[in-house]
Amino acid sequence: MKNLIITIVFLSLISCKSEAQQDENSDFKIQKTEEEWKAELTSKEFEVLRKAGTERPFSSPLNDISEPGTFVCAACGNELYRTKHKFKSGTGWPSFDRAIDGSLALSSDKKLGYERSEALCGDCGGHLGHIFNDGPEETTGKRHCINGVALDFIPEKQ
Repeated sequence: MKNLIITIVFLSLISCKSEAQQDENSDFKIQKTEEEWKAELTSKEFEVLRKAGTERPFSSPLNDISEPGTFVCAACGNELYRTKHKFKSGTGWPSFDRAIDGSLALSSDKKLGYERSEALCGDCGGHLGHIFNDGPEETTGKRHCINGVALDFIPEKQ
């Protein structure tokens, strides 16, 4: 019985260690090694974008951005979101009701024991956050819950 429990625990631990994002990244036009990404990104950006981490809620200065502009991938500069589609969700992360057409790739994430829709940068495969069905009903009904550290903001030129 003890061996059975040890075997089950071992199998569940190794099954949770997924290389899915790395395998999926072979489909993206921007390809870099882990060492190249580490050299280019801050440690927080690397943890979120390349290791699918999550920043602390309410820690991003991008939560308060409301001026017109574009949010781009912090890793590769791909244009992802426009300020006009940003809304205050109260969750602690920048939230948008839609992305720029063709800018994202979607994946499934089951890390919390249930399936979530994971938003990835369509150019480099960087983990951005997740998409939920609890956004503003008057628009798309979607909430793109995005890690601010995964984004840079470019203000619209006046």
